[in-house]
Amino acid sequence: MRLDLLLIRRHPSMSRRKARDVIEKGQVSVDGRTVREPGGEVAESAAVAFDPNRRALPRARCTLAVLHEDEHVIVVDNPAGMLTVPSAPGVHDEDTALRRVQDYAHRLKPRGGYAERVHRLDRDTSGALAFALSREARAGLIETFRHHRIERAYLAIVEGEPAGESGQVDAPLREAWVSGRRGVAKPGEEQQPARTHWRVRERLPGAALLEVRLETGRQHQIRVHLAHVGLPILGDPVYGRPVHGRPLARRPMLHAFRLAFAHPVTGERIAAESPPPEDFQRALAALRRRPPG
Repeated sequence: MRLDLLLIRRHPSMSRRKARDVIEKGQVSVDGRTVREPGGEVAESAAVAFDPNRRALPRARCTLAVLHEDEHVIVVDNPAGMLTVPSAPGVHDEDTALRRVQDYAHRLKPRGGYAERVHRLDRDTSGALAFALSREARAGLIETFRHHRIERAYLAIVEGEPAGESGQVDAPLREAWVSGRRGVAKPGEEQQPARTHWRVRERLPGAALLEVRLETGRQHQIRVHLAHVGLPILGDPVYGRPVHGRPLARRPMLHAFRLAFAHPVTGERIAAESPPPEDFQRALAALRRRPPG
């Protein structure tokens, strides 16, 4: 359940506002770890301790919605259109997810704030994105991602009708980019192995909502693989179908809804989920209203 609600259960005289306040001040620990996200999910059996005498930590809020946070790791809800990192080395004036998390980390710890990226999302993909808040955590998370010991699940609205209820695309991607595109490698081309699993969540007129899970994590992998099997992502200007008339979506309808992995320091399981954003929900609603055939 939510941490603030569990704290109130343990301290019935505490108001909801007071619970949120003391959690954000860093005066509450869960199983010995300081947790500062009132809405964070915790087990009802967790050891939750409130110490009013603990020195309050600086009050700061991240400008991105926080899905999980502890002293080593933060998972944020990254909006579509925001770069994960600067577009080129040495560029410092772009609004990126990394910059926002770094600003937040420095407000939390003015003398020792640290935040670095460990993976990325394509600019037009929304959803769960993790950053390390300590050097120790970054080293562990990089290893976790490198060896694919992570659960990454996406929602994708695709054009076309899947032949079955689930499937796998096992097709290496070429190393080279051609006119800003990746593609499935041809014999003799330099390539990277890539595997994508999908299953149908909902069938729609001329389209479908898929749940997609990555076994490998190559840039543009989902977009290339789904287009390769005749199920291009709705709104994808690079790998999708030509649009005639008013578009249902103005960016690829791909959303990273779940990110789960072992904590790089404690080993505890972290699972963060991001609800689909408004544009994704609007596209789904429009497809549900579309007449069949």
